[in-house]
Amino acid sequence: MSAEPPGATDQRRFAPATLRNREPILAVLRRVLPPTGLVLEVASGTGEHAVYFAGQLPGVTWQPSEPDADNRASIAAWTASSGLANVRAPLALDVTDDPWPIARADALVSINMVHIAPWAACEGLLRGAARLLAAGAPLYLYGPFHRGGRPTAPSNEAFDRGLRAQNREWGVRDLEAVAEAARRHGLVLAEIVEMPSNNLSLVFGRA
Repeated sequence: MSAEPPGATDQRRFAPATLRNREPILAVLRRVLPPTGLVLEVASGTGEHAVYFAGQLPGVTWQPSEPDADNRASIAAWTASSGLANVRAPLALDVTDDPWPIARADALVSINMVHIAPWAACEGLLRGAARLLAAGAPLYLYGPFHRGGRPTAPSNEAFDRGLRAQNREWGVRDLEAVAEAARRHGLVLAEIVEMPSNNLSLVFGRA
């Protein structure tokens, strides 16, 4: 979660996990994203990832999106402070809406979303990705996942309990359930990458 920084006029929000996970995520994105084109980030949160990845991947145009208005203000503030020309204004995008306010993308990225949202949001994300992405265009997901119906570490088990205590519709998702939902929408799980802190990177593509 994020906290407001000091200063009444600075709308940037800060998520401590961003500094910990952005380098490992970037290493995967460098390999799986196209060198040019439009990358849609779903649930961009504070916007810190958006400006960092756009700065490190200057060949792509980064399209952040976020359903929360305060987070969109944070994304816009981070973008303005970065001075980057390859980050677009954030879209108001709720993955459960149909249609989305964007017709196409060359890649789709979603970081730490599917466990802090109802299962319907995961389904909406996969359905929208299948609609937007052409053959060969990747969908990249990052976060904690159970495997074989079991937590991969005690920390993930505790995290799952904490999420469900906050909202019974939240929770760490089963990797196999996500892959099966993706398959129903015409997406196949092409790669699983082990990440620090018991997280995973999942790379999907069109069947």
